[in-house]
Amino acid sequence: MSAARLDVDALLGDPEVRTIVCCGSGGVGKTTTAAALGVRAAEMGRGAVVITVDPARRLAQSLGLTELDNTPRPVSLPGAEGSGGSLHAMMLDMKRTFDEIVEAHADPERAREILANPFYQSMSSSFSGTQEYMAMEKLGQLRESGEWDLIVVDTPPSRSALDFLDAPKRLGRFLDGRLIRILAAPARTGAFRLLGAGVGAVTGIISKVVGAQALKDVQSFISSFDAVFGGFQERAERTYRLLQAPGTAFLVVAVPEPDALREADYFMERLAADRMPLAGVVLNRTHRPEADGPPAEEALAASRELEEGGEHPLAAAALLLHARAARLRDREAELRGRLTAAHPRIPVAEVPARAEDVYDIGALREVGEALGEAGPDGVPG
Repeated sequence: MSAARLDVDALLGDPEVRTIVCCGSGGVGKTTTAAALGVRAAEMGRGAVVITVDPARRLAQSLGLTELDNTPRPVSLPGAEGSGGSLHAMMLDMKRTFDEIVEAHADPERAREILANPFYQSMSSSFSGTQEYMAMEKLGQLRESGEWDLIVVDTPPSRSALDFLDAPKRLGRFLDGRLIRILAAPARTGAFRLLGAGVGAVTGIISKVVGAQALKDVQSFISSFDAVFGGFQERAERTYRLLQAPGTAFLVVAVPEPDALREADYFMERLAADRMPLAGVVLNRTHRPEADGPPAEEALAASRELEEGGEHPLAAAALLLHARAARLRDREAELRGRLTAAHPRIPVAEVPARAEDVYDIGALREVGEALGEAGPDGVPG
């Protein structure tokens, strides 16, 4: 069963679509896809911003920028000046974003206490889920600013789950968890008396394990952070609802390889379970069948015959290369067929494999064009 083709240009041109979230496992081209979508949207007249969490900084290089940071930077698009659109790009700085939230939700004195706390400094830089949480937070900030009419999000790579959807709940459970509350109890007025001497025994043991100063840092952090924690939860819930809204479109990015397509299948199932609006699948680095040429097995047999005869070695080599390419295309077609059979109602756009890596605006524009040509009436490649 052939899947419907994803009309990427219609998606980018729809003024009701305000956020596009590119998700998928690592190494499938999410960052390139997000950047190409931003370039094409800007050239179609939209004011677009791309946010990435890719630590490789390839996006900055491809967009012609010396660096990306936590502030959206304008991107020059030669030849698209008359489109009326614009493109900005930024790379998430999770520590800086965390600091900004604290500063926005706490009075100056309490904010200084939190920012200077060693436990906070460690947690804001390395706690599991912080990067994903801050990606959602930055998305919420960009939407609230109203400065751009399209935000393209390159999500953190994940092998087995949509971690950025779980991050707010995970961070909330940690900060509101029983252990943290026990650790913080002595720092709260009256809490130590109410919970009893058992808390003292627990904190005494923990103090011996992690050190008295570390325990004191945790207690001080929780005591100060209590005043702003409600704001974190409220913002996380608001951004989560934003992701479920009709103005958001998720794109699952994959490549025609077994592991990547298994992950893509999981992403689609998870998005459906969370009632997230899935627009379609982008299948990168595909190889389409050639119009002419023998099937793989025939080409391989002919190559062997010529090789055994010792004649026409160039023809034998050419047939062997053709056989290998045909086998690759057949394998991809089989994998693609499994995906579309499992999700027949989800449209797919295919981007042909490139001979060279994407390294500049011109290459990003070509990827965007390939995505646009993969619409209902187009032929990828």
